[in-house]
Amino acid sequence: MPGVRCIKGRVAQMFTGHYQHNLDDKGRLMIPARFRDLLEGDAFITQGFDKCLMVMTDASFKQVYERINAMSLTDPSARLLRRLILSNAFPVEVDKVGRIVVPQPLRAFIEIEGEAIVAGQGDYFEVWTPAAWKEQMAQIQDTEANNQRFAAPDLSKTAGGNNG
Repeated sequence: MPGVRCIKGRVAQMFTGHYQHNLDDKGRLMIPARFRDLLEGDAFITQGFDKCLMVMTDASFKQVYERINAMSLTDPSARLLRRLILSNAFPVEVDKVGRIVVPQPLRAFIEIEGEAIVAGQGDYFEVWTPAAWKEQMAQIQDTEANNQRFAAPDLSKTAGGNNG
């Protein structure tokens, strides 16, 4: 089954799952071993859209930058997005123990101390406070709302002409 093997290979190269880790008093966050292997050394951390933080590989961050940079500077929404992502971005490195330092301005933004949830999002992962993650999970697990929320996207096997 070459198609299945190819899909498994792509999924293995993605940030998936969620994990609970601690943030120490110096702002260092342990990164799940599975995620560390995908960071390829350098990464960027920035403010997310839902009171969380986003951690991207260097390559993913460059792609986001290129998309933002291609937007018109005369568009007020584009300028706000540029400020949101770029002015809050910090380079991070995984230390030899598997931690990154979450910069103080970003820790203050999500009001995090102690425990953190690290949640894979495919090309990047997010960092949440446990309380904020619990709220997200409540939304995600609302079946009735999901029936309406996700009615339009076609996630069937045949979507996009790919049968597996």
